[in-house]
Order: sequence, then C-alpha cells, then structure tokens
Amino acid sequence: MARRLSLSGREGSTSRPAAKPSAGLREAPADTITSRDNKWLKMFRTALRGTGPTAGESLGVEGPKLIEEAVRSGLEAEALLVSESGEAELSRILRAASESDSGVPRSRILRTTDKLFASVAGTEAPQGIAALFRAREWEFDDLLRGRAARDGGYRSEAALVAVMAGVQDPGNVGTVVRSAEAFGATGVVATRGTADPWSPKALRASAGSALRLPVVRGMAIPVLLAQLRVMGIRVIAAVSRAPDNAKLEPPDLRGKLALFIGSEGGGLPAEVLRAADAILAIPMRAEVESLNAGVAASVLLYEIANERRAKA
Repeated sequence: MARRLSLSGREGSTSRPAAKPSAGLREAPADTITSRDNKWLKMFRTALRGTGPTAGESLGVEGPKLIEEAVRSGLEAEALLVSESGEAELSRILRAASESDSGVPRSRILRTTDKLFASVAGTEAPQGIAALFRAREWEFDDLLRGRAARDGGYRSEAALVAVMAGVQDPGNVGTVVRSAEAFGATGVVATRGTADPWSPKALRASAGSALRLPVVRGMAIPVLLAQLRVMGIRVIAAVSRAPDNAKLEPPDLRGKLALFIGSEGGGLPAEVLRAADAILAIPMRAEVESLNAGVAASVLLYEIANERRAKA
C-alpha cells in the first residue's frame, strides 16, 4: 500500500512522526521514466489531453498552482509526474501535501525527462509537473448546501445552483464555474451535452474553482428539473433577449434558485424555458446579439449575489 504524508505528521497507520516532506520524499528511490510506452505516461497523456474523466478514470491536473489547489481541496493524489524543469516546484507541492489530510503517495512520485513530459502535457508551455487525482463524487444534495468548511459546517445561505445546458466551449464552462464560486453559488451542474468542467482546459479556466465547488456532470435535464421541483428550488432561465410575451417583473433572487445558462448559439432548450419560474435577460445595445456563456453567467451571478447582500 502506498504511504502518504498527512496533516497529522504520520505515514499510513503508523504512529511514528513523518520525515520532513521534501527531504523524506527526495530520499526515496525514483527511476526516471524514459519510454513513451510507460503505462504511467499513457495514463497522464489520457488525463491531460482528454475531455474529462469518465467513471473510474483519474482527474488530470497540470501546473504547480492547480496541483497545490487540488491537494489543499482534499483530493486524493494517485501519482505525481515531475520532469527536470519541474523539480523546482516539487517542494511547493510537498509542503501543501504535508498540510493536507490526503497527502501524496511516496511511491507514486514519478520522474521523467522534459521531452517526454512535453509529450503528455496538455499545455503549449509545460511547467514540468502534473498529477493524477481520484475524482470526487458529488451528490445532488451537495449542490444545495455547498462544500463543507474546514470546521465541517455548511453555509446558511439559500441554495444557488449554476446549471450549464449545452455549453460546449471548455473555456466558457471554466469561467462559469469560477464565477459561480466567486459569487456564492453552492454548486454547479453540467448537463449532458455540456463540456466537462473537469476537462483540462475547463479546469485551467476555472482557476481551481472546479476542484473546490460541488460539480455534478452529465445530468439529464428532465431528471434535474424534476429534482429541483421536489426540493422547492425555483428555475431561472437566462436568455439573450426576453420574449415579447415574457413577464418582465424582476424576480425575487433571494430564495433557493437554479440559474440555467445555455449555449451562445442555441440558447436554452425549450423544456427549460417551459419549466422556468422566471426569465432573466441582460439589457444590451441592439447592435450586440448576445454575450458568450461565461460572460453572461458572470453578470447574472453577480446580480444575484448583489441582490442577496442588499436584502439580507
């Protein structure tokens, strides 16, 4: 079984104090991976260049900042890959691991050359360090209460769920997740047909928010709408232009809400518009047809947060 450095300063289940993270881990023998066909390089290549993990697959994270965020968020590291140019950042990751409950397995710190690292990296300018994490399994209830604080407690604010329906650009998806966390959303849903928030590009665009905020992926819209109804959560549909026959009275944004964001080209599915309790449209000059999903969601989430603060 792989040994881990943890917050308690113990390794595995023994009671002996752990060695200093950087020193102890550097002393462990580590052979440099020199073959493109190495099984670990294949796993990293799939994770860092794919469209997001499927069931049972690892979550790939690249770059020291995101890896540190993942470790601090409590994700369980399965492997860490370091090249020559990434060695300088290793102590930063190990320091974060020594302060977390999950830690980093000693036997899974893998080393390779810069050239081979570039062959698995998903970025144009690799920083020489990447990690595989066990993907966290969020449930629907997590979306309504948010992520637990360090003391184990939950926020008391009303649920605010950001729902992406058919948003296909990973950059926009990551932006929505980042804004959702910034403006107090309790969770995010990416329905079927939406780019995976845990895909490498979306993760980078979220700046780590997708590693912290409860995210449910691949949910069918009819199932989601039914569950929202059962839980008494109002559905708010974001549209680029309000229909002529739409009720334009400003909705009350203080209660439990699910804000649905559609794709820039196709907008929201008809089933969402039919089920919506209210419609939100951002006033814009006539010359501008629409905003992209990331920008629109950010504006609306800010407005919801602003109204909740003003009427608290």
